[in-house]
Amino acid sequence: GDAALENILIARAHTHEHQAHLLSQVAARMAEEPYALLIVDSITALFRVDFSGRGELAERQQKLAKMMSQLIKIAEEFNVAVYITNQVVADPGGASMFVADPKKPVGGHILAHASTTRLSLRKGRGDQRICKIYDSPNLPEAECVFSIAEQGVVDARE
Repeated sequence: GDAALENILIARAHTHEHQAHLLSQVAARMAEEPYALLIVDSITALFRVDFSGRGELAERQQKLAKMMSQLIKIAEEFNVAVYITNQVVADPGGASMFVADPKKPVGGHILAHASTTRLSLRKGRGDQRICKIYDSPNLPEAECVFSIAEQGVVDARE
């Protein structure tokens, strides 16, 4: 209950610069006391707001790369797992007869190369969710179906 909540820090960033500043503050805090997990939800959302249009794409990708580098440094220095969420966009060029609604992650190669294991989450039938491992150095590509219930994450009901 409440004891667990005392071990959680939450911060909301309003710009990509603010997000980078918060990561610096998190690193300073981790130097003082141990943490096990850092979650950034969504790594690309503020970049998409702050940099719009193709003309700013190069600068956006450069700053995103710098932030990913900062996250890798935090993970290695403080031995914490870093979990980032991302957004997807429609990929009209990725359509095939096997994929009805092709999507691709925002952030391109920058995020792909800086991430160790990448998961894709999507809605299944009813309350089912599907998690697919689609890029990992030590795990095979695989899927699992689950549901989220009052008890938490549970096996999907058929």
